[in-house]
Amino acid sequence: MSTGPGAHSAPAPTTHDSPPGPSGGTRRSSMFSSLRVRNYRLFFAGQVVSNIGTWMQRIAQDWLVLSLTGSATAVGVTTALQFLPMLLFGLYGGVLVDRWPKRRTLLFTQLAMAVTGIALALLTLSGHVEVWHVYVAAFAVGLATVLDNPARQSFVSEMVGPDQLQNAVSLNSANFQSARLVGPAVAGLMITGVGTGWAFLANGLSFVAPIAGLLLMRGRELHAVRRAPRGKGQLREGLHYVAGRPDLIWPIVLVGFVGTFGFNFPVYLSAFADDVFHAGAGSYSLFNTLMAVGSLAGALLAARRGTSRMRVLIAAAVAFGVMELVAAAAPSLWLFALLMAPIGMFGMTVNVTANTTIQMGTDPAMRGRVMALYMMVFLGGSPVGAPIAGWITDAYGVRAGLAAGGAVSALAAAVVGLVLARVGGLRLSVGWRHGHPVLRFVPRERRKELSAAV
Repeated sequence: MSTGPGAHSAPAPTTHDSPPGPSGGTRRSSMFSSLRVRNYRLFFAGQVVSNIGTWMQRIAQDWLVLSLTGSATAVGVTTALQFLPMLLFGLYGGVLVDRWPKRRTLLFTQLAMAVTGIALALLTLSGHVEVWHVYVAAFAVGLATVLDNPARQSFVSEMVGPDQLQNAVSLNSANFQSARLVGPAVAGLMITGVGTGWAFLANGLSFVAPIAGLLLMRGRELHAVRRAPRGKGQLREGLHYVAGRPDLIWPIVLVGFVGTFGFNFPVYLSAFADDVFHAGAGSYSLFNTLMAVGSLAGALLAARRGTSRMRVLIAAAVAFGVMELVAAAAPSLWLFALLMAPIGMFGMTVNVTANTTIQMGTDPAMRGRVMALYMMVFLGGSPVGAPIAGWITDAYGVRAGLAAGGAVSALAAAVVGLVLARVGGLRLSVGWRHGHPVLRFVPRERRKELSAAV
């Protein structure tokens, strides 16, 4: 959401982190400006290595479960177990993150995920792995994520300060998506060459990089943020805070629908590779890699933009759903693969725009709880959506499952867009500009002026 002139997409939030630019709008920064901060550079570099390992494990995990069971539903159950802790405990995790030092919290969570990856590697390499081992490992990673996600999201502001927050959030997403360009490709080579166990081991060892980066940071250069004292009612306080902010609650609702029904790619892509196009792990990795290309483009474009506009969020969510509907009907492997790029771009635009909108509009003392709610809704929807997607895929085919996810995402975006327009006192304006029709939402009081101008 833009807080500058012309941002008529929704009511402007009370921002705490966006310094005004010369004209009263949000200051525009270069694409990589936040990397000038030493602490953030250390964090960013460590996350590059760790994210590559994470994507390797995701690919290896999904393929291992599919190999052990031959069931898309089992893949969905694995995904659900990984995100179930966020759904169950995510809000309380945000309360703890607001109380605890975030750097120490991240050291603990990164170490826990490293141990989980190494344990799964040892089971797989020894030939004793069973599907329930993968289920347990996925759930253990999910437990660590309950603290890791809100801590990592809110720690960004402590590293870079308010001036660079939006740029750093966007670069974090670009970092994660860049790893998708490497991780799936390397995972595909390792799975076909030496087996899934080595991919799990590589992931476990990759956590050395972010742990080292956190230890090397200079504490005196971090931006101090008031931590919430221990007390009663802090969870309820966070929920009331979000409920009273339409500019926060409706983006969270939208990403909830998109995350629950549209982002079940571990189920969809593995089934398309195996059942529809009868290809192997290489094609599954190709789908993920091409989606990462689009996601990286979406993240970098978000880093380039000086503001986060609500209309960009709505338009991207509609486009994301429509492209999933088109991909569901793709007749060939290569056409389906090419469609992964725009799906990734629009999906990442939804994620980054919603994330930055919420962080920029949230009081720093509440950020852990608000981001926990955001991540709980976005990631925690998978325990609901993934088994449903797997069941639809097994019962009616993966094309029906992907089409259903796209339809729900597009419909949710349209409804949320109309609700935000009504809350913000906006109306649809139809006019002409440079010989072309223009559709946009404008304040009610401007509608007559624009109609007269037409």
